[in-house]
Amino acid sequence: MIQIEGFVTGSVQENCYLIYNEQHLLIVDPGSEGERLIQEIKRIGRTPRAILLTHTHYDHIGAVEQLRHQYSIPVYVSPLEQTWLSNPILNLSGLGRHDDLPDLIVQPAEYEFELKEYTIGDMTFQVVPTPGHSIGSVSFIFDDFVVVGDALFKGSIGRTDLHTGDLQQLLYSIKTYLFTLPRELPVYPGHGEATTIGQEIDTNPFFN
Repeated sequence: MIQIEGFVTGSVQENCYLIYNEQHLLIVDPGSEGERLIQEIKRIGRTPRAILLTHTHYDHIGAVEQLRHQYSIPVYVSPLEQTWLSNPILNLSGLGRHDDLPDLIVQPAEYEFELKEYTIGDMTFQVVPTPGHSIGSVSFIFDDFVVVGDALFKGSIGRTDLHTGDLQQLLYSIKTYLFTLPRELPVYPGHGEATTIGQEIDTNPFFN
């Protein structure tokens, strides 16, 4: 039985997810507040196996270094955004409007996602491309839920006015790779509340 818990991190209220079974744990998008996430992992009591990134904007990667060193675990990212990890302009931490942020430089990910099925720590998930918010955005489809980063939100979609953003591409990604999933499947986004595939098909204003 795979379980998922979400934790809202940082000033922009990013959702980090801890996904775990009886023994192992996956960390998705550790945006910030690394110390707090370490305490939550300790509470859950499973062994971290990897850090999975839906994309590399600063609010999703701020605690990557702390957690990768704490647990000596690898990071997985889209090859299209590997270089963004160490580039504050591309990961947006170095932009003028974020003068309150330190420039974020994360070491390269150990693994670059292929668009295929992975099993890590006895947990199996499919990696699918959901670009449009950023060129390398991916989603993770597990049997009982999907983690979608900033592609799809409850009642909305991700911003497309940032570097490599593309509205038509995002709408296509969602319709092709997410809206073809079972209607009852829970959706865990990068910000805001969880939803379901069916609820977004029926009520999301970008598709209705």
